[in-house]
Amino acid sequence: MAIRTLLFDITSGRATLAMTAAVVFCYGWGAAALAAEPRDAVVPPAPTSTEPTQSPLDESFGERTHAEWVRETRRQAWNQTTFDVVLRSYYLSRHNFDDTRSEAWALGGWAGFKTGYFRERFAFGATAYTSQSASADEDKDGTLLLAPGQQGYSVLGELYGELLVTENIRVAGGRLGFDTPYINRIDNRMTPNTFEALMMRGLYGGGEGEAELRFGGGYVGAIKTRNSDRFDSMSQAAGAPDGVDRGVYVVGANYKTGGFSIGAINYYSDDIINIFYSEAKYAMPVGNDMRLQFAAQFGDQRSTGDDLLRGTGFSSHHWGIKGELAIGGALFTTAYTTVSGDTGIHRPWGAYPGYTLVQVDDFSRDGEDAWMLRAGYSFQTVKGLGLHAVWVNGSDPDLPTEYAHDEYNLDVQWAPPEGALKGLQVRLRYSLIEQDDPMQSEQSDFRVMVFYSPASL
Repeated sequence: MAIRTLLFDITSGRATLAMTAAVVFCYGWGAAALAAEPRDAVVPPAPTSTEPTQSPLDESFGERTHAEWVRETRRQAWNQTTFDVVLRSYYLSRHNFDDTRSEAWALGGWAGFKTGYFRERFAFGATAYTSQSASADEDKDGTLLLAPGQQGYSVLGELYGELLVTENIRVAGGRLGFDTPYINRIDNRMTPNTFEALMMRGLYGGGEGEAELRFGGGYVGAIKTRNSDRFDSMSQAAGAPDGVDRGVYVVGANYKTGGFSIGAINYYSDDIINIFYSEAKYAMPVGNDMRLQFAAQFGDQRSTGDDLLRGTGFSSHHWGIKGELAIGGALFTTAYTTVSGDTGIHRPWGAYPGYTLVQVDDFSRDGEDAWMLRAGYSFQTVKGLGLHAVWVNGSDPDLPTEYAHDEYNLDVQWAPPEGALKGLQVRLRYSLIEQDDPMQSEQSDFRVMVFYSPASL
């Protein structure tokens, strides 16, 4: 298996990403160790003239020699290996505004593993993804369940090494999946986004009654989008011209204490774009069975350097507020967002964090204001059964060729938390979008998802 290394050019601020040296070390050393020393191997004791009651100096001050410690942590790493298997069946049918139709039924999922820590420091993992057509007409493309042309695909989406720097800080490099507000897996099709990256993450506190600090950062060089079998540079995925190859530097932190949290994150891509995002939340109990939460968000985007993304400078920003009331198994939500500047919000590397993002639309066009009402309920009599309904009203954006939208969603899902069906998730989603154009056109979107992850894994 070809394993690439990470080469940084500090002077130019550019990097070619693939696999870190940690992957090479962990994979090669760990695999060789497994082959050389089977877990069930019996090693006969070496002959000795030492009496059982004697305690030699070279065996003092500890129960194990260094070699015994290495062997023990190696066995623990393999014994602590976790496996992740997800099977998916996904049907999507969408009637578009222009009277075309996008439809497909796909089968697939993924299988992967992550080891424990060798020498209490190094771990590695891998995940393979696939999506194959069960029923898909070539003239009904566009669901993102399959590759363009309604073609199936398979890809090694994750292959990474992880270093446990301290108990609270970890560094991972290679092909991996992770989630932040603007770079994330957006796992709402057959397979998620994954990235070629070198990322550090840390967590302090967070125990019972303790304040919590989360922080992280790193460099992301390439992305495998949801329905792709290849990794493209982050600048190419953002829409930069051919030949432009730029990655993204990420740094962020979030502090939480009690019901209050506040944080910020920044994404910088040289000559492409800078994205800043911040958010604050506050939650408080109201009586024995009620809880209120308020949240506010702000984001700013602007071109950087030579403006290679669009060939000219641009800037935009958005802000939003959200209020939620939880009463028993019910959750009521209202939210407002607005976008302004000279362009809509760019979100090429994952889902947009705006509060009015729903099943189909995210209401992030330039000049667009949006209001959302949402009501959800988790049934107590049928464990794992829940539903929610959503209405979002978006105003006319600034572009004269785009129009106001109203989107209505209904979502029903069942995920039994225990018993023989634990690990199963069944979800039905329906969306209707009404567009306030001269033709008063509509778009509908219907999805059926059946996912299964064996509980024993």
